Amino acid sequence: MSLRVDIGLQQILDDQGLSQRELSRRTGVRLATIQSMCNNEVKQLTLTNLAKICEELELDIQDILKLRR
Repeated sequence: MSLRVDIGLQQILDDQGLSQRELSRRTGVRLATIQSMCNNEVKQLTLTNLAKICEELELDIQDILKLRR
């Protein structure tokens, strides 16, 4: 059984009424990176980018990343 990490960023943005573009503007994280995260297409996450997003959204890492079986 393999594990995977799901990124729940799009749902969080929807809940907060925030666009991907606005999050990019506020954090300085490239829009393409945020789009990849929202689509669960990213293979590697830069911890600095993840920290910026968590800080802006006032969340902890575990609020965004979920380990799935």
